[in-house]
Amino acid sequence: MTQPATIRRASGARPPLTPEHLRTALSLAASGVPVLPLRRGKVPFGNCPACVGNACGGRPNMKTPGPCLCLDVCHAWAAATTTPDVITSPAWAAAWRRAVCVGYHPGGAGLTVVDLDDADAVAWARKNLPGTRTVATTRGEHWIYRGVMASRNAVRPGVDIKSAMAYARYLGSGTGPLVGLPDTVRLLAVAKPPTTPAAMPAVVAPTGDGACPHRTPAYLERGVEMAVDRISEARAQVHATVYRVFLAVLSRHGRCGCLTDAHIARLFTAAQTKGESVRHCMDAWANARTRLGL
Repeated sequence: MTQPATIRRASGARPPLTPEHLRTALSLAASGVPVLPLRRGKVPFGNCPACVGNACGGRPNMKTPGPCLCLDVCHAWAAATTTPDVITSPAWAAAWRRAVCVGYHPGGAGLTVVDLDDADAVAWARKNLPGTRTVATTRGEHWIYRGVMASRNAVRPGVDIKSAMAYARYLGSGTGPLVGLPDTVRLLAVAKPPTTPAAMPAVVAPTGDGACPHRTPAYLERGVEMAVDRISEARAQVHATVYRVFLAVLSRHGRCGCLTDAHIARLFTAAQTKGESVRHCMDAWANARTRLGL
């Protein structure tokens, strides 16, 4: 593990960095987890004067500097890094001295944290979510899954999702095996429940005699899974990709009535994770149906 840099105290200099926080940050960074210091209130440090109000343009993500070349602890989750030289730099030193704990960017580490804020939320998770690695918090638990999705607060009482474009407090390595991100968690981030017409389109009504040409349910499941993967892997022209994928799914499965709300929600969740709005998803779905005459 990379050892923290030794910071000697000269006459009149500030106290050395808190060894525990720095050691934890460097250990996490060495394992590929982007870290940042958190101040009182367990929140990120504010932007420097040059970055106030995103006047610098901001940092689009933690991997590229984008228009902001500031070396300070700016832009909250986007400041998280795995680079030891940045973590131990003079620009970060003042923040580490004031830090009350270490934060990390779950999405940057390929993780999703389901933050269960109280006992009721924990009880709900134990009944409804697949078991995975858990970390005890002050009042509840963090359930950590392998995979990245859109972050969203208050998906239900006492439950927040922290993954892409979010930070979480590091509270230890936890217990239990790390499980892949399930659809039951992804669906929590859909803007509204799948059965709400304002958020989800109606299930496609069957046409013709309603006979299903698919030999097994696995054929449909595999088709939806491949469609979700195509959306998730899009690196450019996300709008166009979402429309093409919706068109392909509907052309194959839209006439027999086998698509369910759960299938459609998986497609919408994948699109929203890539930054698409619910309105655009609805429009793309409607346009695909119109083109196919559904």
